[in-house]
Amino acid sequence: MNDWLDLLSWGFLLAGSFFGISGGVGILRFPDFFTRLHAAGVTDTMCTALILIGLMFQTGLNVILVKLFLTLAFLLLTSPTATHSLAKAALHGKIEQQIKTREKESSTS
Repeated sequence: MNDWLDLLSWGFLLAGSFFGISGGVGILRFPDFFTRLHAAGVTDTMCTALILIGLMFQTGLNVILVKLFLTLAFLLLTSPTATHSLAKAALHGKIEQQIKTREKESSTS
């Protein structure tokens, strides 16, 4: 049974690491603030959740499990809220979105 928990835990940890790395690549590669914010917000939430779940499988039933669960609950509430607040502040601050639609591209060429 312990081997299955270790494999499951490492699966969550590796998946969380993959999301963290892909979020970092998204922040570097995406063109404007809002798409970068989306990459950071979504992958931050998913990366943290998967890593904390993996750590929960590693720790067993003790006080640390409760602390990890409370940390996960806190981050699942605050990370999307912070991302939304940043996006709303950027809209109020008149940061331009780089939206390219087919109509705009065809009219400019």
